[in-house]
Amino acid sequence: MELITTSIYEKVTQAWSDKKRHIWLEGGTAASKTYSILQLLILIAQHTKSPLLISIVSESLPHLRRGVLRDFFAILGESSSNNPHYNMSDHIYEFPHSKIEFFSADEPSKLRGGRRDILFINEINNITYDSYRELDSRTRRCTIGDWNPTCEFFIHSNGLLDQDNTSYIHATYLDAINVIPPEVVTNILDMGSRDPNWENIYIKGRLGKIEGLVYPYFDQINELPKGDYFYGLDFGYSNDPTVLIKNVIIGDSLYSEELIYEAGLTNPDIAHRMDELGVKRGYDEIWADSAEPKSIDEIHAYGFNIKPCIKGPGSVEFGHQRIRQFKQFWTQQSLNCIKEQRNFRYIADKNGKFTDKTTHQWSHGQDARRYALTGGYHTEIIIDDMASEIEDDLEI
Repeated sequence: MELITTSIYEKVTQAWSDKKRHIWLEGGTAASKTYSILQLLILIAQHTKSPLLISIVSESLPHLRRGVLRDFFAILGESSSNNPHYNMSDHIYEFPHSKIEFFSADEPSKLRGGRRDILFINEINNITYDSYRELDSRTRRCTIGDWNPTCEFFIHSNGLLDQDNTSYIHATYLDAINVIPPEVVTNILDMGSRDPNWENIYIKGRLGKIEGLVYPYFDQINELPKGDYFYGLDFGYSNDPTVLIKNVIIGDSLYSEELIYEAGLTNPDIAHRMDELGVKRGYDEIWADSAEPKSIDEIHAYGFNIKPCIKGPGSVEFGHQRIRQFKQFWTQQSLNCIKEQRNFRYIADKNGKFTDKTTHQWSHGQDARRYALTGGYHTEIIIDDMASEIEDDLEI
């Protein structure tokens, strides 16, 4: 196995060699934080002469599969399927004298399970302090954590950066500039030029402040409950993804699932994917961005019950308010939309006052969900509510 490493790998390796009890990596996107940690853990597992158990943990199994597990097998140059060393049911990879297990922080039995030698918590800012304490207290040698500094969390508030025998490593994309494709660097810098807070967090790797969140609160669930499903569709193509969201409302709770989140899809591609996903032609209601009438007509021609959402002055903020009336839930596999909701916020003006504008790069899944809710579900109620608000304004 030939490794191409970065300066972050060298720093993590040095901290391990110095026998640090805690190793914390904070920094921006594309900085090789997770990749470097995995490279080190694989080498440790391959070369240890005594039995060793390494636990790699993230907030959910979908998050592990789409992130850490992909990188893990890419480094090994192997596939997870039909791999004699990997138990896909238990998510355990066996080396001659060691094991690496993968599990999520939402499995209480795992948190309170047996001890391990090394612990790596990927995106540690997305788990609770209690979960961290359970895991760390059952770790013998070293706990490693990485995160993007979107805002302060328990690592900062509980003084874990200042503990004895702790190594803190700050990382930015410049630490991995020798391995990042030029087009990725261009995209990162472009994103930063349009959003100072994003630049601060994801380019400079500095502690950010996610204030003015449009939807501050939500929880995660394993799967959507049964009910009368309805869909929201936000069109994209070259720069932005096309996003399809499946929703159901039960009581005062809104449950949503990300089905499509992908750039480069044509309208025939979208129709084909919806067929594969089980969206019923001529039956299931799909509410889409009314600014794309041609796309709506083309997909309707395939037999889907797709309609333009309601738009007008104040309709976007009205949609935000409607969504905030519900307890919100995303399925754990809705990784892009979960990340969006954690970052989707109102933009402040030069005086620091929030406007009604929102951050575009975190809006795609949020828009699709809003189209679904305000475009179709209880449409008559929404129209009545908007009419009532207008009447109230006239009375004033």
